[in-house]
Amino acid sequence: MSGNPMAPRASKPVSRKPGLHSRNPHAGRYDLPKLIAACPELEPFVAENRCGDLSVDFADPAAVKVLNKALLIHHYGLLHWDIPPGYLCPPVPGRADYIHHLADLLARDNGGEVPVGRGIRGLDIGTGANLIYPIVGQRSYGWAFVGTEIDPLATASAKLISEANPVLKGAIRLRQQKQPQQIFNGVIKRDELFDFTLCNPPFHASAETAAAGTRRKLKNLGLDKTAKAKPTLNFGGQNNELWCPGGELAFVRTMVEESQAFAGQVCWFTSLIANGDNLSPLKKTLKQAGAVSVEVIPMGQGNKVSRILVWSFLSEDDRRQWAASR
Repeated sequence: MSGNPMAPRASKPVSRKPGLHSRNPHAGRYDLPKLIAACPELEPFVAENRCGDLSVDFADPAAVKVLNKALLIHHYGLLHWDIPPGYLCPPVPGRADYIHHLADLLARDNGGEVPVGRGIRGLDIGTGANLIYPIVGQRSYGWAFVGTEIDPLATASAKLISEANPVLKGAIRLRQQKQPQQIFNGVIKRDELFDFTLCNPPFHASAETAAAGTRRKLKNLGLDKTAKAKPTLNFGGQNNELWCPGGELAFVRTMVEESQAFAGQVCWFTSLIANGDNLSPLKKTLKQAGAVSVEVIPMGQGNKVSRILVWSFLSEDDRRQWAASR
């Protein structure tokens, strides 16, 4: 990554992907020749499409994985990035959008200026084997992160990525959540402060609904006839990454309930919400929990619509004092 990694990047005014944040460096078309130069592994997966443009087959899991690797090397200065077979390989542009919206959220309490540097600490719940959020947050704004995981193999993979890249040295810590039914309990230490938490919660309520969702997406990709009995999506994913009892709603409700105990240790709690129908019951839970500020930040990438649910138990004055102390 050239220049100051904490400096916001301006995007080209043309060929922008609709809905992406203005500071998202992936808002335009992928510059595949540059990505190939950064990561030669990508070249075999690039070919001309029907329009005569260079493209990648996004239905191919191997192609998606190598494209992610190329993006992380080219835009974020990584030397090494890999994940074990079958683990979630999320698209970098959408994950980067979450980080940039969080930066705007923090800027509100900081005189309109995005705070940068390792004095800003984020807690990534379920960081995954891919470590995407801490990578993008650290390289975009210099923030420090703690990533938590219930899966030992995912934790080991994330730790390997953080230790293998000099640009991340000392900025990312990994913690094993030893109680899979808990979220903040057991990972936030006494008197430890975080400026924000972030999370991409499991969406499905069971393995069966996760498999059904996979088959729907394969059908949309035109691959349903070639899918095997146990279908695999182009982005992969282990069970704990895709589903949990009660799905997204139950997971985030637990997060809200646990967040009360850490009301003074976290400035902003946040989570992605994929299902808009979950917002109303979650807002009721937040009201019952005594959250002072609750907001929904819309996000969109092409035809995909998502949103970030954010809440805080601190008053606006308290949050401004918090920001001033950082």
